[in-house]
Amino acid sequence: MDGGAAAGAALLLLALVAAGEAAAVLRDGGYEGLLAAVHPWLPEDGRLLASLQDMITEASLYLFNATRGRVYFRSMKILIPPTWKDKSYEKPKHETYEKADVIVADPYWKYGDDPYTLQHEECGTMGKYIHFTPNFLVNGYLTDIYGSRGRAFVHEWAHLRWGVFDEYDTDRPFYVTEKNQGKVTRCSSDLTGIYVCEKNSCTDGSCVINKLSGLFKEGCAFIPERNQTAVSSIMYMQSLSSVAEFCNEHNHNREAPNLQNRMCDYRSTWEVIKNSTDFENNPPLTNSSLITPPSFLLLQKRDRVICLVLDGSCINRLHQAAELYLLQIVEENSYVGIVTFSDRGEIKTHVLQIVSDDARKQLASYLPTAPGGDRANVCAGLQLAHEVIRKKQGNLNGSEIILVTGGQDNSTSRCFSEMINSGSIIHTITVGSSAAKEIEHFSKETGGLKYFVPERLDFSDLLDVFTDILSGSGDTFNQSVQVWYKQLRRAVTIDSTMGRETFFVATWQAAEPPEINLVDPNGKSYTSKDFVFDLVFHVARLQIPGIAETREWTYTLTNVHLAPQVLTMTVTSQAANSTIPPVAVKTSMSKDINYYPSAMVVYVQVSHGFSPVLGASVTAVISPENGDPISLELLDNGAGSDIVKNDGIYSKYLFSFPGNGRYSLKAHVQANRTIVRQTAKLWSHAMYIPGYVENGKLKMNPSRPPAIKSDIQVRRGGFHRTAVEESFIISAVPMGPHAVFPPCEIIDLVARIGDDKVILSWTAPGNDFDKGRAASYEIRISESPLELRGSFYKTGLVNTSTLSPQRAGCKEIFAFKPEAFTTGNITIIYVAMCAVDDVFLHSELSNIAQAVKFSPLTSLNHRAESLGC
Repeated sequence: MDGGAAAGAALLLLALVAAGEAAAVLRDGGYEGLLAAVHPWLPEDGRLLASLQDMITEASLYLFNATRGRVYFRSMKILIPPTWKDKSYEKPKHETYEKADVIVADPYWKYGDDPYTLQHEECGTMGKYIHFTPNFLVNGYLTDIYGSRGRAFVHEWAHLRWGVFDEYDTDRPFYVTEKNQGKVTRCSSDLTGIYVCEKNSCTDGSCVINKLSGLFKEGCAFIPERNQTAVSSIMYMQSLSSVAEFCNEHNHNREAPNLQNRMCDYRSTWEVIKNSTDFENNPPLTNSSLITPPSFLLLQKRDRVICLVLDGSCINRLHQAAELYLLQIVEENSYVGIVTFSDRGEIKTHVLQIVSDDARKQLASYLPTAPGGDRANVCAGLQLAHEVIRKKQGNLNGSEIILVTGGQDNSTSRCFSEMINSGSIIHTITVGSSAAKEIEHFSKETGGLKYFVPERLDFSDLLDVFTDILSGSGDTFNQSVQVWYKQLRRAVTIDSTMGRETFFVATWQAAEPPEINLVDPNGKSYTSKDFVFDLVFHVARLQIPGIAETREWTYTLTNVHLAPQVLTMTVTSQAANSTIPPVAVKTSMSKDINYYPSAMVVYVQVSHGFSPVLGASVTAVISPENGDPISLELLDNGAGSDIVKNDGIYSKYLFSFPGNGRYSLKAHVQANRTIVRQTAKLWSHAMYIPGYVENGKLKMNPSRPPAIKSDIQVRRGGFHRTAVEESFIISAVPMGPHAVFPPCEIIDLVARIGDDKVILSWTAPGNDFDKGRAASYEIRISESPLELRGSFYKTGLVNTSTLSPQRAGCKEIFAFKPEAFTTGNITIIYVAMCAVDDVFLHSELSNIAQAVKFSPLTSLNHRAESLGC
């Protein structure tokens, strides 16, 4: 970097208040180790624990029957927050809040008590977690709305475990069939009920048909009969007592415009489920009498005990990040010890509890200041770490080891079994391409995190990784957040959710430190004399007293050295209020290991508590072991790799790789103070049943609570965040020219009728997946959606000679007039399309869109009478 001011900026990174990937494993038809975790901000309430156990007990038998005797729940662990009283619960080993299958926490702000599953990947892929509210678990009146808790759990489990989707659609509750019949979006079509108007759009209490769409106007609801003969489907309305199965290939409604059809290529939920890995070589159990009620184990973690295990050969690069981790990042009241290793290990300090700034400084003073030998004896370091931890707590259960190494060690196998069976969680940070790849197996087998930092690291790379290794408790109040690092930026935003324990940290390379000038939003200035300098390790720190001012802080770092050098400014801060969660960022990749030419997807979730954050600018930087970093702009637009628009999950395809090896991911997220008023979407969730018809009488449930109108995004204002992801591996990348990829599938095709024309809209794909510009489009029409799906190239071709594709991500609009409309022969037309690239590779077929030219419906296909509200 040239001699003027450099940069850096700020980092606000935080582990999301959410859980991780599924913890349960399937053995001989029984799911074991199903993990539920209670959020630490919830007040102690024993009813929650009892309700969880009752729910899973009921769900086990219901699941067994629904899967035709194949699977059930054998055991469950419940992680009780450390904020609750100690009742001699067992201590967890590898179980943490972030790894839970089920979380119990206050509601997602917009949708009240709906049980839902965080699910943002393709069909058949596991979701992240199921969320239940305390109100759902303890208040009985909600069973009329969602059905029994056990049934609701099986609905959500199918989302989480097997990656199926809902068979209803709140945006399109009704549709018109190819036979010009009005139907409810559901599966199966055998479910019966009546239509009721719930809102003021019905002047006489009856549902009104929209003359443009041929469908009911907003406010009309389908009210099911409580007593049915239909047995499916669990993914539509599991609350009905007769419903005990998933829709299958025989009764699946392939015309319904729901997410299951759109995402799963019009396959039924049972077709997807039975093809999952859970059902490979897993025939029905022959003796159902062996199915016993699930067992439960209550766990509670208390103190966080950590041991840093540092490779002496790379201590010069480690010292800055490790020191700031101890001084600013690791949570208050944690116990921390330090071990180093080269050819042998050395205990630098046994565990000390972090109860003050002086304790933090004392721990930092034990960090080694001179490099050790070149040989890396990882086992020696890990075995000493066990000794340090045992001296504190007797056993290793639930303790954490942060192992950092950049050396080659081929002898890790001699202690591998000891380590993975110890009960300790091992997080690994490998620095540079020389570090032994086998090191990462310690993390995989103990439930730890694994990171890769490229050889060309700067200070922020290691600090980002250290900051990401948080307690896993779900409590964000005492967790430091990084405000992101980016070269040549001279301003950083402290948003209203942050401000406590705020540090500005400058680093440099040469012997002479830079001149520092920092100005807060009110104009107060801080200069070099206000910072505490460490001239040996080239770090200068400033702690802002109290709560830091919100809005933009500006800074200047001036290089006074004769030669150019890299200068950085890093900012960390903690939540300002214990009752208001900070804006959080969570990154993930679609795979841990990828084989070329298969593509991957980069995901970044941005949230404020459980509320999605919309309108953010998200950039992902992917760094290989060798080669230049790749920069991607991620979108939350409901197109390409992003399956749901405005759910706060931003994504992008990753398909171009410089070579084989380990890769790291860093995401930069920012939002300005512009008002964002989009409506956030809820993830896969149980349907809110408006009421039932029972013995000829209408019994309505309470209306769904209105969405919260206050715009928390406006109150929050602008912010910056940085997040990192665990390392991933790319294999089989060929030498020389790489393969050419087709455009990505179009998943948001919409059709409507206007002035006797069909008007289409969709998001443009790229020439390669979602990058670049496609060469052309092929659009075809039919009077049958099944014909389009099964015989696309034999259906009617639309003239697209005037249509020139835009660049990926742009909104496309195209209108045409089918010949059949001229003759008045049809009232419904189905449209599908694919994109074609410059070497004539075709994308997958799009979703099928329906356009209706209104004429009176031939049938409502249900009892058509309406009851007044």
